[in-house]
Amino acid sequence: MDRKSRAGLTFYRNESWSELRHGIFTRHGGVSKSPWHTLNLGASIGDDLEAVRENHARIYRAADVDGGRAVSCWLVHSVDTLVIDENSGRNGKLQRADAIITDQPDTPLVMRFADCVPLLYFDRSKRVIGLAHAGWRGTVRGMAAKVARMMQKTFNCQAADIEVVIGPAISWCNYRVGEEVASQAEAYFGEGAEVIWRDTADGASYLDLWHANRRDLERCGVTKITVLDICTYDNTNDFYSHRAENGVTGRFGVVMSL
Repeated sequence: MDRKSRAGLTFYRNESWSELRHGIFTRHGGVSKSPWHTLNLGASIGDDLEAVRENHARIYRAADVDGGRAVSCWLVHSVDTLVIDENSGRNGKLQRADAIITDQPDTPLVMRFADCVPLLYFDRSKRVIGLAHAGWRGTVRGMAAKVARMMQKTFNCQAADIEVVIGPAISWCNYRVGEEVASQAEAYFGEGAEVIWRDTADGASYLDLWHANRRDLERCGVTKITVLDICTYDNTNDFYSHRAENGVTGRFGVVMSL
């Protein structure tokens, strides 16, 4: 993954995906004021809506995509996936879901993050892309694998052809979770999967979101995986972190388009 600057914005892109227009954007280069400074893409967290609209316009320009054709969803920590194909109607309303897949060119997929895991999918053989948002709820319910399987079911993709980038998220050492979360993770992945780390001194549990999502993908046959292991909690200078900033922060954006 390479760090790029364009049109005053800074973002990461996978150079091996040269046929895609895409970027994982930092929080720099926008117009939002504190505490959402500056490139906040979240429209429901108290920021000025005109500032959010301008920030969206800026990431579309930087990624060289048509913002008027952008598709997003109302993130609800589910494992539901929207399919955008030639028959999909567009009424401008956000549907409740946490993943989108499409085979349509010039159809940017965009989502917002602040500690949860961005999952970017690409099958260059079938010309299909996907974008997903996986917090702990989505992770322990198999979001990563479900999107890959939906690509197979809907567009006849093969697991061996699907490439995935796992983006910046909160690292395990900063992600202490309760026993309810830990038990759900171990139930889904198995106790030997090493997705939960326990502190022998105080019994605290920590969830490794990067490893969990990678393991989920590998279990369904997806092996072409790149992890951009930048911790949002430790890097609030570049990314928003809901936990590090006590819930008062913005959302960084990810956009990708065929």
